[in-house]
Amino acid sequence: MKFLVFLANGCEDVEALTVVDYLRRADIDVTTVSIHNTKDITSKSNVVISADANLTDIDADDFDGLYIPGGTKGAEALRDDDRVIDIVKKFNDENKLIAAICAGPIVLNRAGVLANKRATSFPDLKDQIDNVKEYVDDQMLVTDDNITTSRGAAVTVYLAMRLVEIIKGPEAIEKLEHGTQLECVEDYYGISYDYLSKEEN
Repeated sequence: MKFLVFLANGCEDVEALTVVDYLRRADIDVTTVSIHNTKDITSKSNVVISADANLTDIDADDFDGLYIPGGTKGAEALRDDDRVIDIVKKFNDENKLIAAICAGPIVLNRAGVLANKRATSFPDLKDQIDNVKEYVDDQMLVTDDNITTSRGAAVTVYLAMRLVEIIKGPEAIEKLEHGTQLECVEDYYGISYDYLSKEEN
């Protein structure tokens, strides 16, 4: 499994890097890709992130899944990039794994891939997700077939875990919970991955 993570100036730091970290912890091959002329991305919090490649350097056919982080300015830049939209459409046509969080689903909305899907996003952007089968208000993490969407930065860990679960199975989730000590956080606060990731189709 090779995973593509799109990055643009203004991307949300936690949403971009947490998913990369968790996927790589699970031994999933991740390539971060800048849509700009430089590999250096300036995040929403003014952190410089060096992407692995520029969009012009990669062949999207080499990848099995893609992820779009939030951060309104970053997501808008991705939404307005026709190259990104074409890749999202192609991935969906081929039933490849697609994920987006927070403002990221506005990219999927423009690509038209949510028309037959249940999905969520950052609540303030609900009106921009207007080409969707069902907008989900009461769940933080929604998976419908090949597409997973989520609400915002605080849920990023659970989105990452959902992707690992889909790709590698439940045993990989157990290893992540222990390796990151998420199991202790869940015990302390009385929450669980299963609770946060309830959906379903």
